[in-house]
Amino acid sequence: MSKSAPPDATPMGRLSEASLHLVLGYQLAQATIVTNAVFAQQVGEPFDLRPVEYTVLTLVHENPDVSATRLAKALAVSAPNIAAWVDRLETRGLVRRSPHATDRRAQHLCVTAEGARLANRATRAVLDGEAGALGALSKGERMILIELLHKVAGKRGA
Repeated sequence: MSKSAPPDATPMGRLSEASLHLVLGYQLAQATIVTNAVFAQQVGEPFDLRPVEYTVLTLVHENPDVSATRLAKALAVSAPNIAAWVDRLETRGLVRRSPHATDRRAQHLCVTAEGARLANRATRAVLDGEAGALGALSKGERMILIELLHKVAGKRGA
C-alpha cells in the first residue's frame, strides 16, 4: 500500500522537507534547479552562453559604457573574473572595450550590434522558457516572486 507524499515533500524523491520547508535558502536552491535547466535548454546550449556570460552581456547591453569595476561590484565578483568573462565575450565579437577619456587604467564596455541582438534573443528565450516551466504560477504570482527576490537581493549591501 503506497502512502501519498506529505504536502512538504521534496519535488523529486518525495522526502519530507520538515523544517527545511521554511528555509528560504533551501527553497531557492530547489527553485534554481528548475531555472538552471530552463537556462541551459533555452540559452546555454543554443547560444553557447554560460549564465554569468549572459548576465554580463545583458548588463553591458542595458548599461552602455559601464566599467568593469562597476560590473564586478554589481555582481559581487573580483575584477579578474569580470576581465575573463569580458575577454570571452569580446573574443566572440559581442562586447568591445574602449578607453576612458581621462583615466588610462579604466575602460568602458559596450555591446556590439551582434551582442545586442544576442542579448535580446537570449532574454526572450529564457523568459519564454521560464513562463513554461513556472506554469503553476500565474503571471501575477511570478511578478510577486520576482519582486520579493529582488527585495531580498537588495539587502546584500546592507
